[in-house]
Amino acid sequence: MSIITRIKSAIGLEARSTIGVNGWPVPISASAVTPATAQGVSAVYACVQAIAETTASLPLILFKRNGDDRERASDHPLYRVLHDQANPEQTALEAREYMQACVLLRGNAFARIVRGWDGQVRELWPLNPDNVQVQRTASGLVYDYTKDGVLTRLLAHEVLHLRHRLGDDGVMGVSPITAARGVVELAQAENEHGRNTFTNGAKLLGVLKFPGRLKPEQRQAIATSWASQHAGGGNAGRTAILEEGVDFQALSMTLEDAEWIAARQFSVEEVARLFRVPPTVIGDLRNGNYSNSVEMARQFVTQTLRRHLVAWEQGIAAKCLTDAGRRMYFAEHQVEGLLRGDSANRAAFYSSGISDGWMLKSEARKLENLPAIEGLDDKETSAPDVPKGATSNATPAPLPYPSKQQEAAA
Repeated sequence: MSIITRIKSAIGLEARSTIGVNGWPVPISASAVTPATAQGVSAVYACVQAIAETTASLPLILFKRNGDDRERASDHPLYRVLHDQANPEQTALEAREYMQACVLLRGNAFARIVRGWDGQVRELWPLNPDNVQVQRTASGLVYDYTKDGVLTRLLAHEVLHLRHRLGDDGVMGVSPITAARGVVELAQAENEHGRNTFTNGAKLLGVLKFPGRLKPEQRQAIATSWASQHAGGGNAGRTAILEEGVDFQALSMTLEDAEWIAARQFSVEEVARLFRVPPTVIGDLRNGNYSNSVEMARQFVTQTLRRHLVAWEQGIAAKCLTDAGRRMYFAEHQVEGLLRGDSANRAAFYSSGISDGWMLKSEARKLENLPAIEGLDDKETSAPDVPKGATSNATPAPLPYPSKQQEAAA
């Protein structure tokens, strides 16, 4: 620290650094943007939840390679940790949802790996990123975790570390709200403006004009009286009574004149762009219809979720499996789980796979958690009548529901 810097610090004129984590510029007021305050913006919370809960709810399966084929490694200890129970206190969904939210809000997520006597992963314990310090040593990365005043040093192979995007230091990830604090700050300012406006009864700001000069105690008494009678939502619409030549002159614009609502809507688009989430996914349906909503849902999987899913799969391979284990086992999300609530698309998906020959009927029943039927794949299905000019391998149209058949017959 130079002498000039020390003198400025002594008299309270020190200059705050405008360079934040990994070289990203930080405005002077950016200290107000934290993971907790950022979630106060509904668009931020919706984006984080859309990605975190979808990622966590997708089945994460540990597979075993069997030549060119693969099968579920349900007898492997890691299978249960990823699919069912991460640790004795948290389910797999709860642990993965928390860690994915940490990746989005803080840029990093950590989980302590607990291994059994055979070296296999038995538990994953998510760690609060605010309590983890990562240091680079001659032997590799070490993770210092502090809880209740107790410091625990963990080695690199003992921690599952997920990053949003690698920063310039090559160790820590950079979260969206760190890279673009101004977007969240603007949304927070608009929230605060609207809250204060409606707290004060959505009244116009203005000036009370008095014909004479007031004493300080008179100004204070009048301000207190005016606020008690006309501020707040409960006083909205009341008529002001002015005495002795007092005049009220409005100064500010209405919310409509300031286009506050339009600015709020634009902030939703800005935040959605920040997290790469289609606006329709977080409930912004102003420009949404059935056609583009379906396409945006597909983009949500391919362009938004894919990066996070791959990060999980590669992180598990790097930290939860040995070199020999990686040659035999691998973890993979089953994205088909997103079709679970759409019976029509799911039926068309299975029908197309069976008719085109890349899926067996028994495999479709297994994906639907239905009991196996002996010899189901050996049975030949009679081909439906093919209309003139149509191809024989076309996907048959779905049959109507029984209730609709009854209505047609009636």
